Amino acid sequence: MDRLPGTGATAMSAKQKPRRAYGVGTLETRVNKHGREVYYGRFRAGGRQIRRKLGLKRRAGESTGMTKAEAERALQKLIEAYARLTPVSERINLQVAGERYLVHLEQVMKRKPTTIQDYEIMLRKHLVPFFKGRSLENVDTQLVADYLVAKQLDGLASKTVGNQLTFLHGVFRHAMKKGWASANPVAAVDRPREDVTDPDIRFLTHEELEALLRAVDDPEFAQVDYPLFLVAATCGLRQGELVALRWRDVDWTAGVIRVRRNYTRGNWGTPKSRRSSRAVPMIDRTEGALDRLHQQSRYREDDDLVFGHPELGSVLDASKLRKRFKKALDDAGVRAIRFHDLRHTFGTQAAAAGVPLRTLQEWMGHRDYKTTLIYADYAPRSQERQMMERAFANPHASGLAVQDARC
Repeated sequence: MDRLPGTGATAMSAKQKPRRAYGVGTLETRVNKHGREVYYGRFRAGGRQIRRKLGLKRRAGESTGMTKAEAERALQKLIEAYARLTPVSERINLQVAGERYLVHLEQVMKRKPTTIQDYEIMLRKHLVPFFKGRSLENVDTQLVADYLVAKQLDGLASKTVGNQLTFLHGVFRHAMKKGWASANPVAAVDRPREDVTDPDIRFLTHEELEALLRAVDDPEFAQVDYPLFLVAATCGLRQGELVALRWRDVDWTAGVIRVRRNYTRGNWGTPKSRRSSRAVPMIDRTEGALDRLHQQSRYREDDDLVFGHPELGSVLDASKLRKRFKKALDDAGVRAIRFHDLRHTFGTQAAAAGVPLRTLQEWMGHRDYKTTLIYADYAPRSQERQMMERAFANPHASGLAVQDARC
């Protein structure tokens, strides 16, 4: 394995073959008694393994025999033929359908690696153990409803169970398109109502933010942590966006930070949604802190990380970063908050300063405007109060006061 520069990740060896998608069978070659290579296909159908001869392998310079592409096509036709002969109730169970659906999401729909990982956990840890190898045709609406109740009794949050049902719905919808199932039993099951959550948003006041920044004193990471915390609070970037930021993303001329990448669970990728690719304005203080970091850093090239490891230039360890953040909060005597609450600090302070919520939505990269509305209560309300004062103003107020005193 070769190590990728600056990432700590490893590249796939040139000799390592990519994994074949689940359900497409295996292509093999064997030598017959005449010394010719022959293509064979191996696959599962009706609960048993099938191996069938496909044809001679074409040799270099000859026009007879099968190319690899032709053998692959022959194998897929053979798999489809056996599938049509197998009773629907015996064709495929939930585990196989789920694994094939994950391949579809990853290779065709290009879902993010973190999303695929979440779905794999849902399938392996929750769905497969509950449905215990049942074929898709033997999963009905009542059984899905029983799954919902069982998971809530296990203590899973309603939102978590709802996400699992959404994935299960996608499995059956995909299975129906492929002819593996005749109905989608999840469609008739009501999603659980989300649990009541604390409506309060946790964020830092100006004084608390200043105290946090003064408390940043780690001897190795202080020069990186100080501007990182400042950018998080004054630009609202997510943690994965911060650690993936490159110097080319800091536009000194325009005075903005362009969010173009994300690093989560060991994977490089694009930001959370299409709207998350955005440009966020820098205040003078933030720009100055980044300029000082650029001058002090060993890694100043366009593709170097802004908040990379001071000595190695590699991506910061997310867990250790959160621990240093918590220590700085404790040292500053500031109430405990999550690192993500620095993003809420940006949202609440921007709304309080009068930034229109539509603009704030663009800056924060929210896909849904409803998400931005949580900051609406922090917008200035002086005009609203003046309007209500006029609404209840009474020209005979003094006379009414005298009358009230007599009562």
